[in-house]
Amino acid sequence: MSRSVEDFKTELAKYASDSDAVFLQRFFKTGPGEYGEGDQFIGVRVPMTRKVCRQFKEMPLGEAAKLLESPIHEHRLAATIILAGQYKKRMPIEVKRQIFDIYMRALKNGFINNWDIVDTSCPYIVGKYAREFGEQILFDLAKSGELWQMRVSIISCFAWLRKSELGPTLELAEILWPEKHGLMQKAVGWMLREVGNCIDLQLLRDFLSHHAHEMPRTQLRYAIEKLPNEERRNYMNAKGRMN
Repeated sequence: MSRSVEDFKTELAKYASDSDAVFLQRFFKTGPGEYGEGDQFIGVRVPMTRKVCRQFKEMPLGEAAKLLESPIHEHRLAATIILAGQYKKRMPIEVKRQIFDIYMRALKNGFINNWDIVDTSCPYIVGKYAREFGEQILFDLAKSGELWQMRVSIISCFAWLRKSELGPTLELAEILWPEKHGLMQKAVGWMLREVGNCIDLQLLRDFLSHHAHEMPRTQLRYAIEKLPNEERRNYMNAKGRMN
């Protein structure tokens, strides 16, 4: 079976739906001034995208890189799913670096540009790469001031948390918790919650003792979601919290 970009697009198009495209464009905030402004959808739901990705899981990296530069959202999502699947295999260091470089180039050129693409892939590529070869790349992304680069930096911490390791999670949270964008507030709160779930509740409580009174409401709500009811109420009632 051919593993070319064009064959992939043809196969994926079999599951496209005009009505789903309209829904997805609203869901992923593609209107003027929204975070996904101008993104294009053909209306393929994620389970079908994954189904086609399984058929093309051995797509050559050069072809996957081309797919990742498509103007179509589902194409770019699929490219990151394929690349993440290939990175999971026991690849030589040179191949891992090539996948990482493809991903980072796409991120910095604006092709990895929505939360579903980031969350589906970055722990398995950027996170694993940083865990094996050095964390500095995550701190560089966190300080970039670019929404999707910052989200990649913190969501990549799943590469540690899923191994019951703290890694750089709290250090990155210290940098990113003041961010005002809702997608960053949710991401940081989510990772803080997972520190409590996967590592140690006391680490979460220590972070909250320093910042709960000023954390954005959305972020705090995500961070304390698994705490006892009374404790959650106490944190939500903390004075001076930003809105």
